[in-house]
Amino acid sequence: MNINPKLDLVLEHTLDITPEQAWRGWTTPGILTKWFCPEPWKTIEAEIDLRPGGKFKTVMQSPEGDKFPNMGCFLEVVPNKKLIWTDCLLPDFRPVAQLESGAGLHFTATIMFEPIAGGKTKYTAIAMHRDEADRKKHEDMGFHQGWSICADQLEKVMKGK
Repeated sequence: MNINPKLDLVLEHTLDITPEQAWRGWTTPGILTKWFCPEPWKTIEAEIDLRPGGKFKTVMQSPEGDKFPNMGCFLEVVPNKKLIWTDCLLPDFRPVAQLESGAGLHFTATIMFEPIAGGKTKYTAIAMHRDEADRKKHEDMGFHQGWSICADQLEKVMKGK
């Protein structure tokens, strides 16, 4: 994958869980809702149709109770290895007529899980943006800190499973 530092944000994290556990945490709605937002935010709804063109929908809730729906679709699904999804398309690859992202920006996410020694996982999250302004906005929203917190929350949730 070609990373463009002017347009893309990258997070690499070592998880003390297996790729299979990380995959299950990302692809099971009842588990995803337990870790997908940095606390004190919450993910209160998740719908996952795990196939290319399938729905990936979440609803996030702020500490004040405001709800932020996010709708997109999966582009690539490689069990226990890779997920690619975007909010630029709706399910079944239908073009977005209006932005349906609580973040207020379009991006495509690639999530990769690579096994490493000791039953751990190299977890890589890449957010690809259409322009430098969206990349900066996402970074200023706390991409690195927020996605790191979520990775830690994923690990904690899956260690309890």
